[in-house]
Amino acid sequence: MYKRKIEQFFENWKNQNNRKPLVVKGCRQCGKTSSVVDFATRKYGHVIYMDFHEQPNLKMLFNGSLHPDYLTVAISAALPGSTFVPHDTCIIFDEIQDCPQARASLKFFMLDGRYDVICTGSLLGVNGYKDGQDNTSIPVGYETIVDMCPMDFEEWLWANKIEQPVIDLLIDCLEKETAVPDAIHVRMRQLMLEYAVVGGMPDVVKTFLTTRDMGQTILVQRTIIDEYKADMVKYAMGADKTRIRECFESIPRQLSKENKKFVYTEVRKGGRGRQYVGSLQWIEDAGIVRRCHNLSITELPLSGNAIVDCFKVYMADTGLFVSMLDDGTQSDILQGNLMSYKGAIFENIVADIFGKMGRKLYYFHKNDGLEIDFVTRYKGECVLVECKATTGNAKSLKTLLKHPEKYHVSNAFKFGGDYNVGRSGSILTLPLYMAFLMKND
Repeated sequence: MYKRKIEQFFENWKNQNNRKPLVVKGCRQCGKTSSVVDFATRKYGHVIYMDFHEQPNLKMLFNGSLHPDYLTVAISAALPGSTFVPHDTCIIFDEIQDCPQARASLKFFMLDGRYDVICTGSLLGVNGYKDGQDNTSIPVGYETIVDMCPMDFEEWLWANKIEQPVIDLLIDCLEKETAVPDAIHVRMRQLMLEYAVVGGMPDVVKTFLTTRDMGQTILVQRTIIDEYKADMVKYAMGADKTRIRECFESIPRQLSKENKKFVYTEVRKGGRGRQYVGSLQWIEDAGIVRRCHNLSITELPLSGNAIVDCFKVYMADTGLFVSMLDDGTQSDILQGNLMSYKGAIFENIVADIFGKMGRKLYYFHKNDGLEIDFVTRYKGECVLVECKATTGNAKSLKTLLKHPEKYHVSNAFKFGGDYNVGRSGSILTLPLYMAFLMKND
């Protein structure tokens, strides 16, 4: 069991008076169940676990009354050995998207107050429960919802036994703009390359760290990809099933272009937005991808300047993205070659890190050739972010910085695969592994 940041959220939730049932959302295989079960086992005297995906027969328990007095008796009959002790029992509803009535029962558990309930769901953000019970009401106002991501880069460092003093040293180097000592720089750079090919799915991380076998690691990743595709068929509605899968499978092609703007003709020849816009939304709501919107101007607030129908799409987990590429890509990356797919791997790493930090993703592109990989808010300012797999002159970056009266920016970060910390005028160069230190202000 790896240390996860969401554990602190769970602690804070349990310390609240009159807490509501907790719903943990997130893409499949990101570690929701293991984190919830571990927390509940440590913090409660009694844990009742129900998995509606593995045990679909349990759904019938919720076809009648949803009052806790009835449900606790029914669950005790179905799960011998279950013990319900008021204020010391946690009920876990796993894969709750498969049982809408169980989610509806959260209102009654909240009003009753004797038992804590934690739910997990992989596809709660998408339309259509598989049983067609779309008219089941969601208990708005009676639940606390939290999103969970795959392991981020800092959690990856923890899994690799990188202690807090090392991270504190990196923070100090960033704040003082001083070079990271060579020994630490080399180790951190290697960990970043490994993170690029492994990603943050706990089972994938465990396989890699236990075996150091890239073949076994890729097998686990591709199994997860296959599960995603199966979900697209299982949970999507009608004609959306094929379109969702087509959108998903087009992502490597979308990112292999010089201009990585998502275009529907790459999904299928002659494809149009009206055919696929809902399908792409389905994949995003499932937590599999993230959109990065183009900006009309590099100025805060970024959300107010986003162009709604002009965007790139990145995989939410870089390791899964790399597993969708040609065999041998992993070997190239581990040797420091991030040039494959026209810089898409490098960009996806930054999108992965920023997205798992909770940052919304934006970029800037103009038809005259100006393009900035990412634009974000940092320390109250709009800042530019460029990603360079190798050293480069960052022409667009310099152009925007020369005209603050027009572009409203005065500072930029340039992340590089081989860079250490250094500054040149308004541009601060940083090693890629320091991207996770750009905390939201």
